[in-house]
Amino acid sequence: MDLIVQKAIYDKENKKPVIKASICNGEQVAGFKDIYTGKIEEIMLIKNQADLDALKKMYGIDGEIEKEY
Repeated sequence: MDLIVQKAIYDKENKKPVIKASICNGEQVAGFKDIYTGKIEEIMLIKNQADLDALKKMYGIDGEIEKEY
């Protein structure tokens, strides 16, 4: 069975990709931050580099994603 992978989209004009990282336990959650309100929409838990690479590929994100603590 073939797996169909679709690219996801996000509002690039009003949101930016961020990783919310805990200084206590190191947990990292990727999401999109509204540049006007500062609210973060959490998308997925990042457990390793493969998770981060998958997120970037899914949303077509190039370069580094800013971390917020």
